[in-house]
Amino acid sequence: MNTPKPALVTERAASRLPRVALILLCAAYLLPGVFGRDPWKSADISAFGYMVNIAQGHTSWLTPMVGGLPADAALLPYWLGALFIKLSGGLVAPELAARVPFAILLGLTFLWTWYSTYHLARTDAAQPVPFAFGGEASPVDYARAIADGALLALIACLGLLQLGHETTPELAQLASVALFLYALAACPFRPWQSRVAALVALPVLAGSGAPSIAMMLAAAGALACWYSSYAPARRFTGWIVVSAALAAVVAVSLQAWAWRATGYTQPAQLFSVARLLAWFTWPAWPLALWTLWRWRSHLLHRHIAVPLGSALVGLVACVAMSGSDRALMLALPALAVLAAFALPTLHRGTSSAIDWFSVFFFTAWVIAIWVIYASVYTGFPAKPAANVMKLAPGFVPKFSGIALTVAVLGTLAWLWLVQWRTGRNRHPLWKSMVLPASGVAVCWMLVMSLGLPLFDYARSYRPLIVRITQHVPRDACIAAPGMSRAQIAALEYFGDYRVEGNTPGDATRCEFLLLTETVNRRAPAPAGWLLVARERRPVDKDEVVAVYRRSGDVTPAR
Repeated sequence: MNTPKPALVTERAASRLPRVALILLCAAYLLPGVFGRDPWKSADISAFGYMVNIAQGHTSWLTPMVGGLPADAALLPYWLGALFIKLSGGLVAPELAARVPFAILLGLTFLWTWYSTYHLARTDAAQPVPFAFGGEASPVDYARAIADGALLALIACLGLLQLGHETTPELAQLASVALFLYALAACPFRPWQSRVAALVALPVLAGSGAPSIAMMLAAAGALACWYSSYAPARRFTGWIVVSAALAAVVAVSLQAWAWRATGYTQPAQLFSVARLLAWFTWPAWPLALWTLWRWRSHLLHRHIAVPLGSALVGLVACVAMSGSDRALMLALPALAVLAAFALPTLHRGTSSAIDWFSVFFFTAWVIAIWVIYASVYTGFPAKPAANVMKLAPGFVPKFSGIALTVAVLGTLAWLWLVQWRTGRNRHPLWKSMVLPASGVAVCWMLVMSLGLPLFDYARSYRPLIVRITQHVPRDACIAAPGMSRAQIAALEYFGDYRVEGNTPGDATRCEFLLLTETVNRRAPAPAGWLLVARERRPVDKDEVVAVYRRSGDVTPAR
């Protein structure tokens, strides 16, 4: 019995987004933030610290250390970054070399999300209702238009913006999840490609620090394939089981199993998680919910069941980990796929509301960025520059003609796109996602061009290390018990210090001791140490680093 389908799509509505425009949009999203910046606090610099130590031979590949502190179970991403640092041969900065493979992983996430949606849209249940006298979209054109919408929805997700441009294991996890989603979607049409994808995705996910999520994805994928009406999909269940077994072997070999779920002690935590879900997955989540409602009679069909199962795994992991944004990021590809299937069912008023909200929201941000830039570099208007200097004391503006040119071109492209979309171009399915995706991309481009010096000053540990070097000579030995991995990695990379991160002050033989304090909680000087200075990052008003030097009154324990 055929259930009614909510999608009515004309041949004209299934026109695909021009490939050159789609590639330029992806490049405008991917490339800004790759060049010309330091590793950011906290996860970015922590992961980079392990990569650069491996590449420079300061620690082993199997048990990488930063300041004597071992890495977590996410060894594969660390090896990937270290390999690119070694392959660069010192021709580029280590942080740029390490960032390149992770930018490629984000690009592959885009590619696999597009193809996942394309293959799911090719299934019989996902196809739109045929017209009595013809004129409906062809299956291939319809699938391409839906896939374009999914890619735009993924780019538009606010939560992907910063986390997607960091050099962290979670980006390798994201690419692995997208690859497994592709394997599930393509198994009825691309048997060998989907098998290879499945056999790679879950073991890599386990080796990137998420073996539990790999097991949950395997269970969700196996259920979706087992109950599929496609015989190749049902046979694919065995390959999922094999991939899960390989993932378990990888997790055991790398000692990756760890219990990261935490409980809730206050109602405010639940509100915080709800708020995270609302903004992090915007605008995909309302469209995904609309898809579930309009396609409610098709929930067990592949084009809904496959992305829904994958999305639920990420959502459950986020909630179980007390609102982990990095776990929630793994749900974004599947949510984007679900959001795309809402596009052929949207009313014209809803599409117009999305367009006008995007126009006003992102245009306001574009104007704000340009006003702040003009104020900082010209002094007019004066108030924004004063606020910047108050929030980031010591910041010195650095003018770049290249950055200004890129920002001008990006702004002109945004204005042209707004004029195009608010004109008479109302037919393509993906039209409602063009402005949200392009708005996110142009704002990110402006921040990473006009605002990069300020943003890098605020997010980098370099200003703090520069202040510490005024009191501690480079190449000195520093004991830093209780300091975070991010701070220790910054001390080693920016200051060339030899850091002992797990040795207490009464046991170290180092000449200097660094302790983390707060403005309202300052610990007394440890016995045998003299306070030299208290320093903090210019934009951090609470966290203080106390610098001590050995007084010579005590002998360190042997």
